[in-house]
Amino acid sequence: MSAIKAPRGVRDILPDESWKWAFVLNTTMEIAGNYGYSEIHLPVFEHTELFSRGIGETTDVVEKEMYTFTDRGGRSLTLRPEATASMVRAYLQNKMQNGIQPAKLWCAGPMFRYERPQKGRYRQFWQIDFEALGTSSPMVDVEVISIALDLFNSLGLSNLDVVINSVGCPACRPQYREKLKNYFQNRFNDLCHTCQSRLDRNPLRILDCKNENCREITEEAPDIYSSLCGECKDHFDMVLKGLSSLGIHYQMDKRLVRGLDYYTKTAFEILSGELGAQNAVCGGGRYDNLSEAIGGPDLPGVGFAAGLERIVLIMEQQNCNLGEEPHIDVYVIAAEKDVDVEVMSLVSDLRTAGIKADMDFMCRGMKAQFKSALNKSASHVCIVGGDELSRGVVTVKNLGRSEQSEIARPEVVSFIKQNI
Repeated sequence: MSAIKAPRGVRDILPDESWKWAFVLNTTMEIAGNYGYSEIHLPVFEHTELFSRGIGETTDVVEKEMYTFTDRGGRSLTLRPEATASMVRAYLQNKMQNGIQPAKLWCAGPMFRYERPQKGRYRQFWQIDFEALGTSSPMVDVEVISIALDLFNSLGLSNLDVVINSVGCPACRPQYREKLKNYFQNRFNDLCHTCQSRLDRNPLRILDCKNENCREITEEAPDIYSSLCGECKDHFDMVLKGLSSLGIHYQMDKRLVRGLDYYTKTAFEILSGELGAQNAVCGGGRYDNLSEAIGGPDLPGVGFAAGLERIVLIMEQQNCNLGEEPHIDVYVIAAEKDVDVEVMSLVSDLRTAGIKADMDFMCRGMKAQFKSALNKSASHVCIVGGDELSRGVVTVKNLGRSEQSEIARPEVVSFIKQNI
């Protein structure tokens, strides 16, 4: 019988990589604090209708990618494919409208989508998510984009481009939909099968198609700007002015509609040239109608999500600083048998003093223990043996300088603290 393996599309984040994730998450927490965003922890699964009604029945996520199951009570539940709908649900359920507005929240955690695994994309993947709920101010749109750029710049990423568009609102989008339908109807036979099915249901989604032939067709498609109502136009103009005032360069892209139905007005992505065709490292925008779609009151909101795997991948490709690789300061070596209790006692004293310390638990010889110390990047080793114990001393060796001294046992911790 062969050993059980992980399902396709998921992977283990092993110790040689997990410390990089910790660095990104710690940096995210620091940036979030600078902007006044508080961390929230959301359920991994929700009622299916939260996503089917919130994200949209015609989106790829709802039609093809959700992990949905029926529990023992006959309820349809879904592993969360994204965090925004859950954020809005949490805001409404916990009456956050009674607190300071806007509610500025962030979270990080696993999401789940059934799609073809590829570079930087898995069926279980982690996202960092920022949301500002309760205000329609275009300056919050600007702040959200600024947070994303600040985060990526703090992580040392380069080659970043802000791409932005407006997707209008329910008042002006129908007019634009009709323009698109008329345009694509004349080219219907040249569209891919998926886009043909989208023509009547949601022609805006054709603009988001990655099929090369469809992308060529969309190049001449009408843009939304001439169809925007006064409110959407004023909002978009203020967002662009706000970005310019912060020195944030952007590119306008009429084909940027994002993949989820809940977006209104601002839609944006931050791209990296390091990932080929799948080059969006962050995407987001405004979703003023999401709350009503899931049965709540009018609630404006704006935010973004960024894939943690993709961030780490780009940082590795660009040789960014990923923080300090895990290591220990001191490895305590047993020079002979029957001194494990004394070795453990010294390790405990070192740890209590805030010194990273470890020891051998495999009953290996001194040569193997020294190798472990080097593998753990220890700067010092302490050697404990029967002779040293009888004289009340410990041999301390500096591995970097190949110097060693005999230190009285009560003074070992202070000696190490002064020399690491």
